[in-house]
Amino acid sequence: MRILKMAVMGVAGALAFGAWRKAKPGSPAAFAKDQGAPGNSTQVRDAGPSAMRDPNDEPWTKVEETGDESFPASDPPGNY
Repeated sequence: MRILKMAVMGVAGALAFGAWRKAKPGSPAAFAKDQGAPGNSTQVRDAGPSAMRDPNDEPWTKVEETGDESFPASDPPGNY
């Protein structure tokens, strides 16, 4: 009986995982809709809050804008 319970739990978990994978959004976490190139291993999104999938409602500061524009560069923005 214990084996049957474990088998049922395994099947239920596999079905739940499959449903969860199908429900995930189509774009990666940082990308707004139609951002990024599918199949490209070097995904870099456009700068600015309009290019984010989940933008913040608060306006950006100049430092935040400059930092976002310089990413993924190794140097920080010069207007701190």
